[in-house]
Amino acid sequence: MPIELTPRLLRTWSMLGQRGTFGAVLTELAKDDPSLVALSADLCNTSGLDRFQAAFPNRFFNTGIAEQGMVAAAAGLADGGYIPFATSFSNFLALRSNEFIRHFLGYMHCNVKLVGFCGGFSIELFGNTHYGMEDISAIRGISGLTILSPADVYDVYHCVQYAASCKEPVYLRLTGKANQPLLHKGDEPFSPLACEVLQEGSDVAILATGCVAYEAVKAAALLGAEGISCTVANVHALKPFDADFVQRQADNKKLIVTVEEHRTTGGLGSIVAETLSETPKAPPLLRIGIPEGYPAPGEYSYLLEVAGLTSPQIYQAIKNKLDQQKGELSL
Repeated sequence: MPIELTPRLLRTWSMLGQRGTFGAVLTELAKDDPSLVALSADLCNTSGLDRFQAAFPNRFFNTGIAEQGMVAAAAGLADGGYIPFATSFSNFLALRSNEFIRHFLGYMHCNVKLVGFCGGFSIELFGNTHYGMEDISAIRGISGLTILSPADVYDVYHCVQYAASCKEPVYLRLTGKANQPLLHKGDEPFSPLACEVLQEGSDVAILATGCVAYEAVKAAALLGAEGISCTVANVHALKPFDADFVQRQADNKKLIVTVEEHRTTGGLGSIVAETLSETPKAPPLLRIGIPEGYPAPGEYSYLLEVAGLTSPQIYQAIKNKLDQQKGELSL
């Protein structure tokens, strides 16, 4: 039975955050699809799979802290006709298991769904060993792998549904904490592989991925108060990437901006830079994301500020770039 999305349900999910919502949605889907199974590298509760384990104990597999083995086991399950969702910290899953992902999901094209949670800084005081700052760059070059990065729990719902239904390997990147703001009311159309326009503008195009899309929307409001009109797009599909959208924005914008809770190297900023490099007369690109280095552990809000990912900082970075462009034109 399809899940009925109501404002009340979305508010409940927003309190759970992306991890809890992932587990809730997968549990509901599994009621109608006995081929859905879940694997965890000894992180059942952290990955939001406690409900799934309770409902389907014979379809839940705790592989222990052995991410490579988990990916291999998931590939075997996929070969047997199951649809496995294998979960761990994004950092552990994408980096520690990289060769296994390349072999089983890339070369052999096994129908495995990887779920990397705590992308970025949301694991807080666990520190740099657990921060997911390079996961997208680590796996983006693997052929045939779809990469999804939802902006809020509404996106999570649709991304999990898409991953479960498509016959392709998928990496689903979950970001943010509990009590996550909603960008959607619940009745918006969802196109899994296209950029979603959250608002239209004429001066600047801001492309954001993951939960920092909310900060991008708030930054656009600050810019709008000063007469700078911004298009804001939610990029929930990083691969395959909606290059046509970027090229259309490049036709009439003064500046293209990317915002991501990931290194600017190898993530959304790099993807858009690659697209613009093949776009005639492309406008300048400003990439906002996690800079080089490893920050001291701290609370989530502090770490976002260290990386320049709060809405006032995004606003100021864009304002400075536009002022710089004006200065260059006046020379």
